[in-house]
Amino acid sequence: MTRTRRAELASAFLLLSRLPVGWLTGGGAPADLVDSVWAFPIVGAVVGGIGGVAYWACARLGLPPAVAAVWTLSALLLATGALHEDGLADTADGFGGGRTPARKLEIMRDSRIGSFGALALALSLAARGTSLAAIASPGHVAAALVASGALGRGAILIVLLALPPARADGLGAGLKDSGTLGAAVGLALAAVVALACGAGWAVPAALVAALGVAWLARRQIGGYTGDVLGAASVVTECAALALLSAR
Repeated sequence: MTRTRRAELASAFLLLSRLPVGWLTGGGAPADLVDSVWAFPIVGAVVGGIGGVAYWACARLGLPPAVAAVWTLSALLLATGALHEDGLADTADGFGGGRTPARKLEIMRDSRIGSFGALALALSLAARGTSLAAIASPGHVAAALVASGALGRGAILIVLLALPPARADGLGAGLKDSGTLGAAVGLALAAVVALACGAGWAVPAALVAALGVAWLARRQIGGYTGDVLGAASVVTECAALALLSAR
C-alpha cells in the first residue's frame, strides 16, 4: 500500500474510531477526510473484528450468549468512542422534538440527550444485543459483526451520495466534496466484505436501511449532518444483524 493510501486509511480510522493508527502514516500527517471515504468500510470491518474477538473470549469463559453480547457491545463502543451512537441520539432528538428544520438542527447541536435520543439508543443496543445472542455461535457472530460493521460504514457513503449537507458548517459539510469514485470504491469494499463473510443477503437490507435514513433526513432537515451519518451507520448495522440472526 502506498504512503498516500496509508495516510487516507489512517484518516478514516482517526475519524471513525479510537484505535491507535498513527503508525500508518509513517510519521506523516493523515490525509484529508474527503479523500478517505473509500476506507470507511475497512474501519467498520476492523471494529467488527474486535467485537468478534470479544465475543469469542466471553464464550471461552463460558458466559451465556446474552451476557457475551453485552460485553461485545461494550468493546465495540470503546473502539469507536460511541461516535455513531451519539449521532443516532442527536438525530432522534432533533427529528422527534423540533417543528421546523431550523429548530431540528438546533436541537441536534445540543449536547444534552432527550427522551427520543435515549429511546433510540436503548432500542439500537437491544436490537444488536439480541441479534448477537440469537446468532450465538462465536464464528458466526464474528462474521456478522465484520459484515455489519462494513455495511454500516458503507451506509455513510450512500447518504453522502444521496443528499446535500443540511448546514454549511460542521463535520458533515466537510465531507460534501468527497468524490463519487471514492464512495463507489468504499461501497464495493463493503459489499465484498459482506460476501466474504457469507452475509451477502444482508447487502439489500443495508441498502434499504441507508436509503430510508436518507429519505427521512431529506424530509426532516433537507440534507445530512454528521449526526445523520452516524445514525445511518447504526440503523444499518441493526438491520443487517437482525436479518443475519434469522439464519
